[in-house]
Amino acid sequence: MSKVHGGMKCVKYLLFVFNFIFWLSGLLVLAVGLWLRFDPETVELLTGNDAPDTFFIAVYILLGAGSLMMLVGFFGCFGAVRESQCLLASFFACLLIIFAAEIAAGVFGFINKEQIVEEVQKFYSSSIGDAASNSNATAVAHIYHKTLNCCGGSTPASTSDLCADAPEETKDCLSAITDFFNDKLHVIAYIGIGIGGVMILGMIFSMVLCCAIRNGREVI
Repeated sequence: MSKVHGGMKCVKYLLFVFNFIFWLSGLLVLAVGLWLRFDPETVELLTGNDAPDTFFIAVYILLGAGSLMMLVGFFGCFGAVRESQCLLASFFACLLIIFAAEIAAGVFGFINKEQIVEEVQKFYSSSIGDAASNSNATAVAHIYHKTLNCCGGSTPASTSDLCADAPEETKDCLSAITDFFNDKLHVIAYIGIGIGGVMILGMIFSMVLCCAIRNGREVI
């Protein structure tokens, strides 16, 4: 027999719908993480023994968060249908932990955004600097030129012989790297903000329903 009645039954189904949306959001985060990890352009730019791995560390965190969100969303749906006070309280606690982790990850990403770009720029600069004497460095430089449609550094002195035949209007690779990774990081930021708002609604719904179930038991 249902432990909630009237308006609380509406909250129960709203929470179920929310958890289904939350599960879909987790699926979206997982899909974005997989796209960032296996995106051919990103993989090509960060290939090599000396390539920076800071960006992929953030992507792995995103993959873990998406998987956890799908798991929590599933148990939240189950708790809402079963009207389980224990499951709903656990769901609230999990959402709170994920929300805190998301804020921490967002702050970390914001602080280290420039570091990620600078590491990739240094990797490219070292590759193009060694291109004359190192075939591997030449191959890496060509990958950047092909993927980002750019060539050389921001000054003529930092442009190697590899860019001798490049058109004058070709963008320098340091600026192209900045634009490329800023676009990727903005995608992560927008998704994080949207999911953060969804989680706040979920915590409110779960607490309201949990309190209604407890009050119903006290009346009985």
